[in-house]
Amino acid sequence: MARQNYIFTSESVSEGHPDKVCDRISDAVLDAFLAEDPLARVACETFATTNRVVIGGEVGLTDQNKLAEYMGRIDEIARACIKDIGYEQDKFHHETCKVTNLLHEQSAHIAQGVTGEQGDEGAGDQGIMFGYATNETEALMPAPIHYAHAILRNLAEARKAGDEPNLGPDAKSQVSLRYEDGKPVEVTSIVLSTQHIDEAMTSADVRDVVEPYIRQTLPDNWVTETTEWHVNPTGKFVIGGPDGDAGLTGRKIIVDTYGGAAPHGGGAFSGKDPTKVDRSAAYVSRYLAKNVVAAGLADRCTIQLSYAIGVAKPLSIYVDTHGTGQVDAAAIEAAIPQIIDLTPRGIRTHLELNKPIYQRTAAYGHFGRAPEADGGFSWERTDLVDALKDAI
Repeated sequence: MARQNYIFTSESVSEGHPDKVCDRISDAVLDAFLAEDPLARVACETFATTNRVVIGGEVGLTDQNKLAEYMGRIDEIARACIKDIGYEQDKFHHETCKVTNLLHEQSAHIAQGVTGEQGDEGAGDQGIMFGYATNETEALMPAPIHYAHAILRNLAEARKAGDEPNLGPDAKSQVSLRYEDGKPVEVTSIVLSTQHIDEAMTSADVRDVVEPYIRQTLPDNWVTETTEWHVNPTGKFVIGGPDGDAGLTGRKIIVDTYGGAAPHGGGAFSGKDPTKVDRSAAYVSRYLAKNVVAAGLADRCTIQLSYAIGVAKPLSIYVDTHGTGQVDAAAIEAAIPQIIDLTPRGIRTHLELNKPIYQRTAAYGHFGRAPEADGGFSWERTDLVDALKDAI
């Protein structure tokens, strides 16, 4: 029997966090290649530190002769990301930081494992991927990570709109929720650390700025007199971003997914094209789990898929409804391959993943977002509900 009464905590980081700066640049580079070549193979990693951004990895194009032409845009792409995030610090500025591009052609040995006689056949890597959904929020996401993201997103919007000019791009949030009978009912603690421009601001000053946004974001009556607040608990936070702490692509995989409320296969997402099942299979696992919950087949659902490099079909499909299922989990496992092709090509086709839709995923979570008209966040659709019910 799962615990029904407990406290659970999740954290989020803003788009200006050093690791998120790197995720953003890596996904922007990916989008640029996919815009020119929907079949581009990209594995892009970014490292950022004081006045320096280093970009490396592999790129495979339908016409590899065009690689040199596209490479000339990488510097511009990185600077545009840094500018949009809002960095104009003396030691990390979109105009003056040095950008080094070390991208090169994709390994032929990796490419041969992925491309079969019909093209795009096998998985781009081996691994396990998890998807999760729960009905404790409208987005079918765990409440702690859902609200941790929302707090930072709302503060970033206020900063960029000019409503809060003293806030800087770098920030972290942490939300602890008390669960009663398996449902979130109260915020026990809030941790918010945000970069600020005015060096004279104290922790109390920062709290005065951010508290109204936090209260507006959280459900009514969740913040109580006993809720603990820790706003900039170490004091001043003026030096932020890669100047304060080095950043690297792919270091915030729990922030990117379910805030620790569900398993993670271990693979990061940003900078990887959808032939990499680290990304595409994690997206389709979430898609399937969300549709299971949206169909009313369970209150909670975890789905695991596993793959081998160069092999198209998943090696295994596992479903766990955590004791909340209305049908046997084995019946859901049997239904899934009847309603969707889980080969890498099948996933990319069904979710329309060969599009430049990834830069927007780099901050505030890859899951729990609204599907967009151009195909962004297509894995958040609930259009498999009827097919699931019919198959079961």
